[in-house]
Amino acid sequence: MHYVMGFEQIGSTNLADVGGKGMHLGELSRMDGIRVPDGFCVTTDAFQRVMAEVPSIDAQLDLLSRVEPDDRAAIRTLSADIRRAVEGVAMPDDIVAAIRESLARLGEQASYAVRSSATAEDLPTASFAGQQDSYLNIVGLAAILRHVRRCWASLFTERAVIYRCRNGFDHRKVRMAVVVQRMVFPDAAGILFTADPVTSNRKVATVEAVRGLGEALVSGLVSGDAYTVRDDQVVSRAAAGEPVLTDAHVVRLVRLGRRIEAHFGRPQDIEWCLAGDDFHIVQSRAITTLFPVPATDDQENHVFVSVGHQQMMTDAMKPLGLSLWQLTTPRPMHEAGGRLFVDVAPILATPAGRAGLVGTLGRSDPLIRDALQTLLDRGFVRSLPDGGSGPAPAVPAPAGGAPAPIETDPAVVTRLIRQSQASVAALRREIQGLSGPTLLDFILADIAELKRILFDPVSTQVIMAGMEATWWLNDHLEEWLGEKNAADVLAQSVSHNVTSEMGLALLDVADAIRPHADVVAFLHRVAQRVADEGREGDGFLDELAGLPGGRDARDAIRSYLDEYGMRCTGEIDITRTRWSENPAALVPAILGNIKNFEPGAGKRRFEQGRQESLRKEQELLTRLRSLPDGEQKAEETKRMIDRVRAFAGYREYPKYGMISRYFVYKQALLREAERLVRSGVLREKDDIFFLRLDELREVVRTDDVDAELIMERRAAFRSYEALTPPRVLTSEGEVVNGRYRRDDAPPGALVGLPVSAGVVEGRARVVVDMAQADLDTGDILVTAYTDPSWTPLFVAAAGLVTEVGGLMTHGAVIAREYGLPAVVGVEQATRLIRDGQRIRVHGTDGYVEILA
Repeated sequence: MHYVMGFEQIGSTNLADVGGKGMHLGELSRMDGIRVPDGFCVTTDAFQRVMAEVPSIDAQLDLLSRVEPDDRAAIRTLSADIRRAVEGVAMPDDIVAAIRESLARLGEQASYAVRSSATAEDLPTASFAGQQDSYLNIVGLAAILRHVRRCWASLFTERAVIYRCRNGFDHRKVRMAVVVQRMVFPDAAGILFTADPVTSNRKVATVEAVRGLGEALVSGLVSGDAYTVRDDQVVSRAAAGEPVLTDAHVVRLVRLGRRIEAHFGRPQDIEWCLAGDDFHIVQSRAITTLFPVPATDDQENHVFVSVGHQQMMTDAMKPLGLSLWQLTTPRPMHEAGGRLFVDVAPILATPAGRAGLVGTLGRSDPLIRDALQTLLDRGFVRSLPDGGSGPAPAVPAPAGGAPAPIETDPAVVTRLIRQSQASVAALRREIQGLSGPTLLDFILADIAELKRILFDPVSTQVIMAGMEATWWLNDHLEEWLGEKNAADVLAQSVSHNVTSEMGLALLDVADAIRPHADVVAFLHRVAQRVADEGREGDGFLDELAGLPGGRDARDAIRSYLDEYGMRCTGEIDITRTRWSENPAALVPAILGNIKNFEPGAGKRRFEQGRQESLRKEQELLTRLRSLPDGEQKAEETKRMIDRVRAFAGYREYPKYGMISRYFVYKQALLREAERLVRSGVLREKDDIFFLRLDELREVVRTDDVDAELIMERRAAFRSYEALTPPRVLTSEGEVVNGRYRRDDAPPGALVGLPVSAGVVEGRARVVVDMAQADLDTGDILVTAYTDPSWTPLFVAAAGLVTEVGGLMTHGAVIAREYGLPAVVGVEQATRLIRDGQRIRVHGTDGYVEILA
């Protein structure tokens, strides 16, 4: 065992020996022109040797591993007990001798910094910054030994334990090394970020500096001078008095930082000291909070727009899901941080492209529009003439007058739905019994059929006709009658909306279960197990059969799953768990329907919406006829209302058809994964989720897999889950946040996008997982985003507030159909609104008031 390693002995392969901080210092000490104060690391071998001597440590770690991260009281008590035990243990003689020898080489009476260096610290995917302890000006062997033990114990501070719990790190597998480094007593010290920590721009570096030691700055106790550098130029500086650094010093420091960044391959957070005219680097770690930049192969400026914000799915996706979605979409997409982005710079380059894209996004997501306008105003995107090399707009621009040339015929919608159903049925028949390379080849070939159905020109015409008629109604009725968002009421209870029908169908399931008290009591126990354990699966359905009324309840749930079981939260990712795979996810919504509604509520709800729409139509037409040219205006408006009611519901169907097809693929692929597990190729079935579809095809063909690649991708996915994707990101890494630029909301109101008219006041229920939802009648649902899987909760909600969304995204469409006042795109809504607060949602004007 090596209990001590000098920096000169440490390289990139020594993470397990000396932790992240120690490994980086070893790497830095080997770089030409980078000055690192001398030192050594007390290794993880020494830590393990000492931990083995700590009384009852195994029992204490067992207790700690079973504590939930939110149980702070238990964590505080257990972690304090472990720290006391570690600090009190005797240091073995051979470890003491190794430390004494290293000190003698460097100077035993010198002053040292003693810093923790955990094996899960300063990693590319998790910095653990500030989680363990550091000590300065430590002199003498006895003091250093004491502070080494204190660093070991700091592995079990309350904040470190909670951080590990929340980021999936095993307490037993994280080990602690300790850095012992000669102190530098500098003229100035501080921090260098090689990417702007506020905007994430990789071409902008920021430097913070104070006189003397930088510990107070690093700890946040003082603020220093601040300098911003781009292209070897100081572009801004803020100093309270005489500047701590000259511009020449700042530029030289940033150049050192760029070399360090290039060496480690990621933007860095660097602690430095300036002694005389020499910079010393005392620490460097990756900046883990930056969202990754999509890869490009040129030096052009690129503007990336989030696909997830359009699809109501901002969670990270696994590689299999990413690859299938990219094969499905006709538009080239870029990956970053487990998300997908479209580069719109070529579209923004031409006047026609700019007008089409910015105009359309202005209607659907003003925050994206404003961010793009900010970049256009800066001149970030090159300009090309119309008719040049710029492509057509990404999204057709809304028509200012007449809608798309398609007859208002509901039979068109019926025909499209039947074609999609027939195609999925054929897929189910043809995929049966396929295995091995034949199965993968079949799926890859069938994606062409998926795209044929999904992008049928008639289907696109129907969707655009419904959207354009909605826009026409809102624009003209506000102009003629001062009526805002009139189409919201007119679109209630339209036909062929598979997503809203899905929510109402769950009310029918509740009707089948409500009369059977034993079944209801049993489902409450299932819901509790879901809350406690996270997932129940489908075993409870078989248990139902033994209860009075249980067979009827089971059959009702299974019938619902036959129709909608391919859906789930984040459903565009094929790897996400479907309702058919975990029906217990629906139990809280079913119980909520039993509690909040009377029998027959589904049919009544639909009819009420239809009648309200008809009443609104008659009211508007009557008012229009009293205007100049009123008959003509009323006739035009009636045509548009008919188009909305004929076509608006169909907008939800293509995605339903696509997800139905995805689930057939997934079931077949999981059967193949079971074969690969049985043959020893894969360790677990879900290993296939961390392979792209073409990679999985190769694994199936060769019966050979790169297990290390799968492990790396699992770790990367965990890190991506912690990131928040931006709406708009540039090729420089800058996150461009748009603003609503409105002044019509009351002071203190949370501003968003109005997507469903009306005003409602009620209790806010902040929900992050629909399987944990517990809504009462009159509650307002507040969440990050809603895709179609959230629709069952809409029937109980009185209003909706989301952080992500647009005018024509699924949550907005269903909110309008159900008549729920809704405001979407309210940034940080789930943080700014507390569960249980009373709020008022202004769905017509687009803001939320917090009342109490």
